[in-house]
Amino acid sequence: MNRIMAVFIFILVFFLIDIYVFQAVINVSKTWSPLWKQVFRYGYWIPTAISILGLIWWSFSDPYRGTDYLRIYILAGSAILYISKIFAVLFLFVDDLQRGVRWVAKYFSKSPSNLPGSAITRSEFLSQAALVASAVPLGLSVYGVISGAHDYRVKRITLTLPNLPKSFDGIKIGQVSDIHSGSFWNKTAVKGGVEMMMKEKPDLLFFTGDLVNNESAEVKDYIPIFEKLKAPLGVFSITGNHDYGDYRAWQTQEAKRKNFSDLISAHKLLGYDLLMNEHRMIEQNGDKLAIIGIENWGAGRFSKYGKLDEAYANTDEAVTKILLSHDPTSWDAIVRPNHKDIDLTLSGHTHGFQFGVEIGGFQWSPCQYVYKQWAGLYQEGEQYLYVNRGFGYLGYPGRIGMPPELTIIELKRS
Repeated sequence: MNRIMAVFIFILVFFLIDIYVFQAVINVSKTWSPLWKQVFRYGYWIPTAISILGLIWWSFSDPYRGTDYLRIYILAGSAILYISKIFAVLFLFVDDLQRGVRWVAKYFSKSPSNLPGSAITRSEFLSQAALVASAVPLGLSVYGVISGAHDYRVKRITLTLPNLPKSFDGIKIGQVSDIHSGSFWNKTAVKGGVEMMMKEKPDLLFFTGDLVNNESAEVKDYIPIFEKLKAPLGVFSITGNHDYGDYRAWQTQEAKRKNFSDLISAHKLLGYDLLMNEHRMIEQNGDKLAIIGIENWGAGRFSKYGKLDEAYANTDEAVTKILLSHDPTSWDAIVRPNHKDIDLTLSGHTHGFQFGVEIGGFQWSPCQYVYKQWAGLYQEGEQYLYVNRGFGYLGYPGRIGMPPELTIIELKRS
């Protein structure tokens, strides 16, 4: 009963928003030809019908029985549609507010023509402005799907580490994070992103978690693409919060365990050395570099499977240590307070909210109000954190002003 009531409330809210905005549609199209007037007005209700049917399907069926694409696009499409309409509602509310003030003024004036029956018409200008205000975010959102989702960019960073062994001076590290293979809709573009990374010829490659959205099966069709990520000194990976299947309902705990086991097998098929609270030593000419990898550990509500002390143990012989930790909140919470000799931590997780502005040295995203470290390089003392903006996308199947990232970090001796 609670679910039925919740769905009813959502549908009612959607419908009231649509009715309100429809007044602008009527006002703007009132002088159009009969044909275009009908096309515009009837066409307005088609996305509404799809959104409401999608909400009913999501609430009373099993959305995981359908394809990831169907689930993502119904939910994301509905969210984009109604967020855009809220902008129109704001403009129309301003119009209604000033109409109300004028009506009250007319009501209390002494002019016979200003009786309550005298209508104050809705402003055609504000009706047009309302629809434009709705169209702009809608257009940006569509552009973010069509163009922004796979507009891969290479971010190059040079880091100077005082204790970097001579044998590793100039080593080039590649980082890919947050693939989220269940969200992809353009396999050719994804392949192009992988090829961009391989053109950089990194010596070491790291994947810092979230291979899938909910199920290990999502990556199956993309194994032939992502297995192309290779590096002479190896490809090392870790798990992210989405890799455990925690965000969907499983019929049994055994099914959930099987899913995670299959995910671990997928890393092996990809040729990645998956670090599950453990480390590896990279050795060149007698010099050693420690690669430490932990399972997901996130502050607050996120899962805490990571065991940093366990992964860190017996790494003393390496003077330079690199940590792979999916969630950047782990850096302040468990890395810096306990392990001052971890030189560089590589994370992902935030996606930069897939929305923001980056011009020159200026960065802004709503993400910064949630995460202290959310994109790019951070430094405290002699310790560094780099937060990758992500290769894929989640929820909204696109990116606006926060393109998908391929990171290249060159390490230098001081």
